[in-house]
Amino acid sequence: MNPSAALKKETDAGDCWRGFRPGDWQNSINVRDFIVRNVTPYAGNEEFLAGPSQRTKAVWAKLQPYFADERKKGVLAVDAQHPSSLLAHKAGYIDRDNEVVVGLQTDQPFKRAIFPYGGLRMVEAGLKAAGFEADPAVHETFTKYRKSHNDGVFDAYTPEIMNCRRSGIITGLPDAYGRGRIIGDY
Repeated sequence: MNPSAALKKETDAGDCWRGFRPGDWQNSINVRDFIVRNVTPYAGNEEFLAGPSQRTKAVWAKLQPYFADERKKGVLAVDAQHPSSLLAHKAGYIDRDNEVVVGLQTDQPFKRAIFPYGGLRMVEAGLKAAGFEADPAVHETFTKYRKSHNDGVFDAYTPEIMNCRRSGIITGLPDAYGRGRIIGDY
């Protein structure tokens, strides 16, 4: 069944699209048409928002000393041994009793993670700039056994592309986009 027929069948089967203005978006993938026809811009102010809860205020208060320390010292901590991933660090909390949404990037507040999958040299330069040492095991892993995004991109470049890149004829190639944050601030 083609996508249009599937959408038509679903529309006929129930009222899941009730309240939406009809348009081209019903027959083809046309997000712009859907938005133009069905989104009403909000022109009011922030008065409808609720203020922070006592729990939010408690969590925010626990973070204040970290903000002050970071302003004085710079980066407070980095886990340079474990490249960031979904399971790289145990659960971290700011104020476990007051947190509703949990899941720090690392196991403690203001501890940074490294992202060598984007590019090892950038991670090592970032660590050095922040006053931390790169881990030799991570260096070995990402120079001998694991290819980073940058390595993969550069491996795909032809000699002609590399010459154009070096000369500045071509800028903004994909190697400039894939790195993400090298030492993450979350």
